[in-house]
Amino acid sequence: MKAITAGSAGLALAATTHAATLSAPTTYRGMCDASAAVSLNADLFAVANDEDNILRVYHRQPGGLPAFSFNVTSFLRIGKKKSEADIEASAVIGNRVYWITSHGRNAKGKDAPNRERFFATTFTITKSVVKMASVGRPYPSLLDDLVREPKLARFNLAAASLLAPKEPGALNIEGLTSTPDGQLLIGFRNPIPQGKALLVPLLNPEQLIQGQRARFGEPIQLDLGGYGVRSMGRDKDNYLIIAGSFDGDGESRAYTWAGGTNAPTLMSGVRFPGLNPEGLTYSTAEGRTEFFVLSDDGTLKIGGEDCKKVKNPAFRQFRGYALLP
Repeated sequence: MKAITAGSAGLALAATTHAATLSAPTTYRGMCDASAAVSLNADLFAVANDEDNILRVYHRQPGGLPAFSFNVTSFLRIGKKKSEADIEASAVIGNRVYWITSHGRNAKGKDAPNRERFFATTFTITKSVVKMASVGRPYPSLLDDLVREPKLARFNLAAASLLAPKEPGALNIEGLTSTPDGQLLIGFRNPIPQGKALLVPLLNPEQLIQGQRARFGEPIQLDLGGYGVRSMGRDKDNYLIIAGSFDGDGESRAYTWAGGTNAPTLMSGVRFPGLNPEGLTYSTAEGRTEFFVLSDDGTLKIGGEDCKKVKNPAFRQFRGYALLP
């Protein structure tokens, strides 16, 4: 039995101005709104869809329909039937995958407790069969912990949490990544205080899924050109951040960041025209590591209507791209 682990091969993402490009897309079917992803090995990856509570596993190539699917609705203790948790990001520590939801209100600004979840799973691969197991229990109080944290008082997250996610100054989590010392960084798409993206270190992720309260490090603010965090990933000591506007306007950008007090650097050669990059993971194949970017294609037109409104799941799709340095 083979358990997944965080990768260790190095893709140099130090702060430079080197050009980078996206590969040609691979199309995956069965869902549209790819929002979080984790590589299981060089061939397989798991992806969350922010419109339902199913974790799907796909082959990187040739794409197509999912090879395995796991519904986590009952595990998340969702209060209303057919209500999504709005899973937005994931990160790997050891063989454990941590997932986080948006922790924001719904699009109309109404309270949405189902969107307040932090949870963990493991995936194992035996003879090409993928199995998923839940770990601990979902943590529903992270928003309360954030609001009450003295280190974060100046950001007034209590007021932000009362607004619809795409309103100026609202609260919306879309990024999560591990750190080299086994902690997590939570990335906010919104708010963007003083025009800088907000990252909050979560010091005790394992204790959260055991029911203990969250402990936070000092908040970090990064200059991402006035954008917030859409997705984050790490390889060794270096991070890749996909940045985007809080309301969906404008084209997303890719930044490298070496952590700590280092300034992030724009990857000048990466462009995302016609894409809505949200999921981000990396994998190692043939001696090199590459980041893999997934586009949330919920509003991509298929047969004249938004992908997310297409009734037949076989015709729903999202796209994946390798980020090539």
